[in-house]
Amino acid sequence: MATRSRNSASNSSATSAGGSSKSATESSAKEIVKTLEHFEAPAPAKFAKHDEVRAYRDMLLIRRFEEKAGQLYGMGFIGGFCHLYIGQEAVVVGMQMAMQEGDEVITGYRDHGHMLATGMEARGVMAELTGRRSGYSKGKGGSMHMFSKEKKFFGGHGIVGAQVPIGTGLAFANKYSDNGAVSITYFGDGAANQGQVYESFNMASLWKLPVVYVIENNRYAMGTAVSRASAETDFSHRGLSFKIPGFQVDGMDVRAVKAAGDLAAEHCRSGEGPIILEMMTYRYRGHSMSDPAKYRSRDEVQKMRSESDPIEQVKKRLVADHGMSEDDVKAIDKDVRDIVADAADFAQNDPEPDESELWTDIYAEDIPQAAE
Repeated sequence: MATRSRNSASNSSATSAGGSSKSATESSAKEIVKTLEHFEAPAPAKFAKHDEVRAYRDMLLIRRFEEKAGQLYGMGFIGGFCHLYIGQEAVVVGMQMAMQEGDEVITGYRDHGHMLATGMEARGVMAELTGRRSGYSKGKGGSMHMFSKEKKFFGGHGIVGAQVPIGTGLAFANKYSDNGAVSITYFGDGAANQGQVYESFNMASLWKLPVVYVIENNRYAMGTAVSRASAETDFSHRGLSFKIPGFQVDGMDVRAVKAAGDLAAEHCRSGEGPIILEMMTYRYRGHSMSDPAKYRSRDEVQKMRSESDPIEQVKKRLVADHGMSEDDVKAIDKDVRDIVADAADFAQNDPEPDESELWTDIYAEDIPQAAE
């Protein structure tokens, strides 16, 4: 009886402890969900005419640049891989409009748009694509490996998800230096399934690092629909277990992106730690220039172009709401086309790197000579 009594007491205690533990777990889970639910996508920003003009010009520059890059790739002037940003322009332009001096940008390999948005010169970007000495990496990096310390652009990265821990490291440096800067770390829906992303989430949340994780969900990663590749298709909730808030944004509306960027940057600058913005966007071209994109229909792409194109939305507002004429809008397009044409001409005629460049910008200081 005594043994039974002790066991009963023990079981009762265990049940009580287990119940308490379960209650604590449920409470913690509810608190996390409450934290996430506190954040909702804000209303689109109200743009004055000069904001619309800036957004239109910046997005159009990316669109025309990428179209030309695609042409040069087809002509053999650009080798290797080439991932175009056509269709996603509102994401990086809207985020750039929300950034302050000193904020940093890092992204994956669909990166030309990010470079141009940060203010890197079209000539230098195109020259790097064609492997010329005036390119941002002296013609040795190509499409995926360009950087500009001056413009706070810390590169496109060819390894899927590799930029996320680096962007988190930039945020750590900002917090350590107490400089008020925010790291804008871009990656796609495909990269969102990489393990290093969640290691970064854990550290960023633990140390309340000022990093905005921008997930550019263009729906197909390298060619597999999100619904077939991801157990959780709402990427804004990917930070749930790390107590990182997030919300979805209409990534085809530059005003919605700007408003979300403002909120996210303020969240980081106020010391609240990281935040996730899932940009619902769409790429019109294949994953890269070698991808025929047969995993989706032409009707689907055309529907997105006709109903949601980010550049056309701004163009319509410029004409309907701000009194610009069609000729005024065409003048912006002509100016942009001239810039891109100049960049393409420069990139095809700039000299290739000298052979001596093989020995510069490498880790080893001295290269030992072979024994005779």
